[in-house]
Amino acid sequence: MLRAVIFDVDGTLAETEEFHREAFNTVFEQAGLGWYWSPEQYRELLKVFGGKERIRHYVETESISGISDDDIASLHRLKTARYAESLSDSVSLRPGVEQLIDECLSRSVRLAIATTTTEANVEALDAAVGGALKLRQFEVVVGGNAVPEKKPDPRVYKVALERMGLDPSEAIAIEDAWAGVASARGAGLRCLASPCFYTTGHDLSMATAIVDSLADRGDSNPVTVDYLEMLAD
Repeated sequence: MLRAVIFDVDGTLAETEEFHREAFNTVFEQAGLGWYWSPEQYRELLKVFGGKERIRHYVETESISGISDDDIASLHRLKTARYAESLSDSVSLRPGVEQLIDECLSRSVRLAIATTTTEANVEALDAAVGGALKLRQFEVVVGGNAVPEKKPDPRVYKVALERMGLDPSEAIAIEDAWAGVASARGAGLRCLASPCFYTTGHDLSMATAIVDSLADRGDSNPVTVDYLEMLAD
């Protein structure tokens, strides 16, 4: 029996990655670094999970000197603040997300979040969509501040399951990217994948099933609790 649905955030609940990219670029410009991440470059950088890790990867790949771990942490703090400020009425939950959340609540299916992003960014998204995420109804929110290990490490999902007192067989993860799918599967979870704009090229073959969106699982029908219960490895 399905007892819980565990959601990823960025790209899964909402198309937020462009807001992240713009926030990074704004902070880079304000810091006088002369860095700019294009959409194409950011698509590749998203294969590295975690904002600080992404900056570090860029610094190392481009052989940029003079950037310390403290500098990276400072840039990321500024970027997180800028991201929260930039979210506005132009961001919305992806199709089918709110409907599935509502159905889970009506059927007493427990809700959780397991994400690499910070808990503050999850709060910012809920505020930006006018509370449509119903974040207060989520039993557990495990973010990057609580679990330093980034996806594809399965730790974030294992912590979510531990806090809910659930066996992996009693829950399912919903993800949009290869590392998220690998993280969920590494924790023993079934995983439904719904790629976003920036992850359409990812290899999601490890997922239990793949859909275009939660509003259309490929047959013009939405993803429902019954559908999630039916998914099996």
